[in-house]
Amino acid sequence: MNPSDLSEQEQIRRNSMQALRDMGIEPYPAAEFTVTGHTDEIRATFADDAPQREVAVAGRIMSRRIMGKASFVELQDAFGRIQIYISRDEICPGENKDLYNVVFKKLLDIGDFIGVRGFVFRTQTGEITVHARELLVLSKSLRPLPIVKMKDGVKYDAFDDPELRYRRRYVDLIVNNGVKDIFLKRTKVYNSMREYFNASGYIEVETPILQSIPGGAAARPFITHHNALDIPLYLRIADELYLKRLIVGGFDGVYEFSKNFRNEGMDRTHNPEFTCMEIYVAYKDYNWMMAFTERMLEKICLDVNGTTEVTVGDKVISFKAPFPRVTMAEAIREHAGIDIEGKTEDELREAAKAIGVEVDSTMGKGKIIDEIFGAKCEGLYIQPTFITDYPIEMSPLTKRHRSNPELTERFELMVNGKELANAYSELNDPIDQYERFVEQMRLAQKGDDEAMIIDADFIRALEYGMPPTSGMGIGMDRLVMLMTGQTAIQEVLLFPQMRPEKKSSDSGTKDEAEA
Repeated sequence: MNPSDLSEQEQIRRNSMQALRDMGIEPYPAAEFTVTGHTDEIRATFADDAPQREVAVAGRIMSRRIMGKASFVELQDAFGRIQIYISRDEICPGENKDLYNVVFKKLLDIGDFIGVRGFVFRTQTGEITVHARELLVLSKSLRPLPIVKMKDGVKYDAFDDPELRYRRRYVDLIVNNGVKDIFLKRTKVYNSMREYFNASGYIEVETPILQSIPGGAAARPFITHHNALDIPLYLRIADELYLKRLIVGGFDGVYEFSKNFRNEGMDRTHNPEFTCMEIYVAYKDYNWMMAFTERMLEKICLDVNGTTEVTVGDKVISFKAPFPRVTMAEAIREHAGIDIEGKTEDELREAAKAIGVEVDSTMGKGKIIDEIFGAKCEGLYIQPTFITDYPIEMSPLTKRHRSNPELTERFELMVNGKELANAYSELNDPIDQYERFVEQMRLAQKGDDEAMIIDADFIRALEYGMPPTSGMGIGMDRLVMLMTGQTAIQEVLLFPQMRPEKKSSDSGTKDEAEA
């Protein structure tokens, strides 16, 4: 970095770094510092009548009060914050007091990492504190943190601009309470789901991210090029077709947490890179999968929050099973006033236009119905609701309905006005599947850039025989949003996709320093 681009505080910190080195103190030591206690555990286990406990703690200085020969520091580690009491004569028992008078008072700053060895006690004001006997510099912070201040109940200098928070998540995690808790809960969601699947005897697998054919969903892919093979490849939009190949191969149940990529829009519920979980179980159908899914979500909600209810904005959502079931035709009839059964493509297009839903000539029946449902129905389902029995044009990978060949055995789970899960009785007839792919190619020729491509190898796999199977995919990011009460997907992604940073704000440090 050009020195002229540095703020005054940044330059002061660099001078302090050099002064430490001049004193023989390495600001970035390689030596290990063995931690024997964490902030939350120290507070939880402290007892006034227990023997004095020696601890070694490490973390970031978040505040300090220097009072002559003694000072207090607020130290933050991965688990919280704790007060440190530092006495000059305790950490500098000899004649040389430079460690306190120069290093601690002048050369260390808020944001620096230190290691402290000492004992735990309770101050006269009742605060559990570590009395430092030894202090070590572990890492010098060269950029000032935005320090949030409270005065008369008002917050000042908050680091709350969404773009800055998402772009500099590392700062967000340091200074904003509750952000880390969201991502700890995210891990709990994954762990709970894995426990549920593993207890059922299903196997976690991995399938390719780079694919020669972007299959398993209707979406626009990202395209790349493999130099050694000299072929185009696609980042996967779904792992469905590979997982079903494994059912053909003899697995009874497989699942995968997959990173998927769709070259589409970005908003509060969509990110071009997202995590999906897909599971496929042999000898089951979509009715079984509905019951399996609602039990799973009830368990996850209990494991993560200790209750079956979550609050998202002003809504209280209950994941107590069972969930209501409504057919696609019933939903559109009730909320859009259209009976889609028996309608031709042209009739559906005119009906959509009549109620103000935008459709065009590139859309087939399935896409038109999807647009009607999305515009007039989807946002109305706040409590978990299974929307079932989709028209065949909307579901090229789904088995025909056993009592109505114009429909498919498919459900989508709607929660808080958005799709959370999608599931089928899987199509295992290779001839029917091929014909569905051909129909998708016809839509592609009309201009539908989300239509599926024929996957000849997948057809070949089905020709070897796939047992009756049910599959379900669930958007993990949206699920975490629900379980943590967030309304923007960026809040549950550690590093959401962002536009390139403007050069004028590359540093941003002057603004933070002034704050």
